Amino acid sequence: MTRLLLCALLLATSSLLQAEPPELKPNAWLNVKTEGQPTARHEAALVGFQGKLFLLGGRRINPVDVYDPETNVWTTKSETPLELHHFQGVVVGDAIYLMGAMTGPYPKETPLEKVVVYHPKEDRFDFVHSIPESRRRGGAGAIYRDGWIYLVGGITNGHVDGCRSWFDRYNPKTGVWEILPDAPHERDHFQAAVIGNRLYAAGGRVTSKRDNAVFSQTISKIDVYDFDAGRWLPPEECPDLPTERAGNSVIAIAGQLVVGCGESANQKEAHDEVEVFNPATSEWKTWPSMNRGRHGTGLVVIGDSLFTASGSGNRGGGPELTTTERLVLPK
Repeated sequence: MTRLLLCALLLATSSLLQAEPPELKPNAWLNVKTEGQPTARHEAALVGFQGKLFLLGGRRINPVDVYDPETNVWTTKSETPLELHHFQGVVVGDAIYLMGAMTGPYPKETPLEKVVVYHPKEDRFDFVHSIPESRRRGGAGAIYRDGWIYLVGGITNGHVDGCRSWFDRYNPKTGVWEILPDAPHERDHFQAAVIGNRLYAAGGRVTSKRDNAVFSQTISKIDVYDFDAGRWLPPEECPDLPTERAGNSVIAIAGQLVVGCGESANQKEAHDEVEVFNPATSEWKTWPSMNRGRHGTGLVVIGDSLFTASGSGNRGGGPELTTTERLVLPK
């Protein structure tokens, strides 16, 4: 009888242990040993499309690189029609829109005159609608919502000056371009994400080589736009990014804002911190740091994992990386 009771207690204990919820914090980033590797580049866009990673653009003319997590293989596609960098890629249907792109060398890069679109299934680029001359800029944040691409911030004169607080929306079907109320802060070199009915513009800086302030004027305040109210929230109602950086990557995961990567005047090495904001609780938490800090790339969720690849390992233009990292997300 005692033996039966002991067995029952052991079984109950085992059952309770198995029923415990998984750790909410991911364990660690893994360096993925892939077959092939992405082209070394930075100031590029990493975009998730139909279960694969698409790495587009960057300094110089580069091919599109595609990673399939199921086969663990990187493959090379066609080159961009010209040098394209400092943009955030936005998926619309079967295409990827390269929004807020610039071309040309540092420090006086030129914003594009037209929207560039990549068609993954055809491995083809198109120049589509013209961008109003007075609203052309690069290094802006972009998101897609309800048939419109929203573009916030950016810089008009490469790295020299011209940081803006502009906020526009663009209809990818018709080419209609509408000017919306400016954001509370000027910023460039950042990314944006949408959670529910709100847009979050996180990170970035006011770049001004003219004032010898390329890296130093980073922005802590996150600007939040409420689509239902049709207004930007007052700064006092918006969160502050714990670690200021520009050239950072932003993604929304399970209703939370994830900010990783980046560069700043505070350190030579690119940032490896990953910080997560929960709008429901207004609290920040820290996820594991990447194995290698990087900037000028992106974060993409595919399946149960968060991926990043390529980018620059230090502040500025190098070293350009060819590594791929993966963080398994909690269920």
